[in-house]
Amino acid sequence: MIRRVFRPHGFLILAGLALLAVVLHSTPLAETWAVLRRLGPGQIGLLAGANLLVLLTFSSRWWLILRAQGQRIPYRWLVGYRLAAFGVSYFTPGPQFGGEPLQVYLTTRRDGVPPAVAVAAVALDKTLELLVNFAFLAAGLAAVLALQGRELPALLPAAARSQAIVGAALLLALPIVVLSALWAGRHPLSTPVAALAGWLPRGRAGLTRLSGVLREAEAQVAVFCRRSPGTLAAALAVSMVSWAALVGEYWLASWLLGAQPAFWQMVAALTAMRLAFLVPMPGGLGALEVSQAVAFAALGFSPALGIALSLLIRARDVVLGATGLALAAVLTQPRRSQ
Repeated sequence: MIRRVFRPHGFLILAGLALLAVVLHSTPLAETWAVLRRLGPGQIGLLAGANLLVLLTFSSRWWLILRAQGQRIPYRWLVGYRLAAFGVSYFTPGPQFGGEPLQVYLTTRRDGVPPAVAVAAVALDKTLELLVNFAFLAAGLAAVLALQGRELPALLPAAARSQAIVGAALLLALPIVVLSALWAGRHPLSTPVAALAGWLPRGRAGLTRLSGVLREAEAQVAVFCRRSPGTLAAALAVSMVSWAALVGEYWLASWLLGAQPAFWQMVAALTAMRLAFLVPMPGGLGALEVSQAVAFAALGFSPALGIALSLLIRARDVVLGATGLALAAVLTQPRRSQ
């Protein structure tokens, strides 16, 4: 029992809860509660509608890729699959990964998509998602560094600026390198799995099969990139639409709570929030709240506004994650024979 409690993921959850307790203790709860009380039923309904619209955009890139591969799955089904995958990823320790195998499983089992095609679609979808996400983070960090002392206060000390630039460049380079390798017919996914199969005596057969499926999926991605550059461009375009919706939702929540940040202030706070989700905590537990409290305080607002906003984001994500897990439990049930 003790060993189970002190497994790595249990330690991360405890560390996140401790970090959350510290940041909540450092901010007057009465002030945070006063900020949250600004939201009436109408404002909550408006935010829920905005969240729903953002949620509906997330599956568009995946839908376009599958259609270009000849797989015509109803869009509403993909929205459900993506929500189920989000539930797994959100409660999994790590930077928002973990639900991708469920996306592959659901499309192969429920819609008859060949495994290599399903893996290729999910791999390309995730690579493009990371490309756009990291591009925003790199642009956000660049804007913070460029505008310090003018539109923005000094958010980063001079000693940390070079590290921030290097980190932003590495974030942006990772998905670009993977996508370029796939486009060129390389094997950035299957090669490490095959190497791992050679090193591990146990589970070698399963890893070898996985390596074979990944290699076939990589070939599918290479063919897709060469034959469907228009669909690839469209997938990137809808990714930008999703990000614009995320920015709009974040601004709306801030405005309803009374923060009313300027554009570049909002970009800085949103960049801090997205960086918090890269911390290996389930759902950025604790890191999200710290990022928003520190960012809003540095921008000249009350830390209570940042805490209130992070708690609002946390409540939304927990509800969506729990709904996704419940949906995953339903979708993975064996189908009854007709």
